[in-house]
Amino acid sequence: MNPNKALWEKGDFAQIAETMRESGAALVGKLGITKGLNVLDLGCGDGTTAIPAAKLEANVLGVDIARNLVEAGNKRATAEGLTNCIFQEGDATDLQGQEDATFDLAVSFFGAMFAPKPLEVAKEMVRVTRPGGRIVMGNWIPGDPTLVAQILRISSAYTPPPPEGFISPMLWGVEEQVIERFGKAGIAKENISFVKDTFTFIADYSPTEFFSKFKNYYGPTMNAFEAAEKNGKDSELQQELEELFNSKNESTTANTTSIPATYLRVTVKC
Repeated sequence: MNPNKALWEKGDFAQIAETMRESGAALVGKLGITKGLNVLDLGCGDGTTAIPAAKLEANVLGVDIARNLVEAGNKRATAEGLTNCIFQEGDATDLQGQEDATFDLAVSFFGAMFAPKPLEVAKEMVRVTRPGGRIVMGNWIPGDPTLVAQILRISSAYTPPPPEGFISPMLWGVEEQVIERFGKAGIAKENISFVKDTFTFIADYSPTEFFSKFKNYYGPTMNAFEAAEKNGKDSELQQELEELFNSKNESTTANTTSIPATYLRVTVKC
């Protein structure tokens, strides 16, 4: 099996996505989506941004490598009565079956950044977006002090070195890397813009319980615990991550969670 597919089917990211709904809808509200717009959501998960876009009457195709998330997305769309939102399996590095210049807007929030061939991702996103259309990505930032970047940093210290040729997904959070990748896909530097934005995880349970969701359902964290357990260091990893989640919680209500995380929002004019 494709290792990326295995990673994202390993757990159940929908358990974490439940905490992302509010920020996902707010983000979509900033994108200028109008009725009839053809939108591609790449690495869509179970529809955190795809479903709000469909509610604005866009025609939305969500593509994700994980079959369980595609199934969950289609169930959510059906439950919402959204006939204009379809989820299907696909690879961000090779969008088979998608014709050139199909979409007015291609988005990917914390999805395509994890695909293993970033140059191919950039080329495919440009290929399927029509001239005059837009690409918008949300990417976590390496070294950022907020939640997700720190989860990935801490977890990486407990896992074996990556294989030769591995390209860190966090490089999508570096402006120069983004400019280079889309440049090789034919996009001029002046047509790429950046803004740092905030995505907030909100849950009606404690940050410790929220951490447990990552431990039990988030593929990269699951892998980190498996590796740490083999080395007898799982309790150390547990302590580090529990402390992180609790220290980042900004909720003033007991047993609730509100944790902001900074990301790089990339806008590309095609």
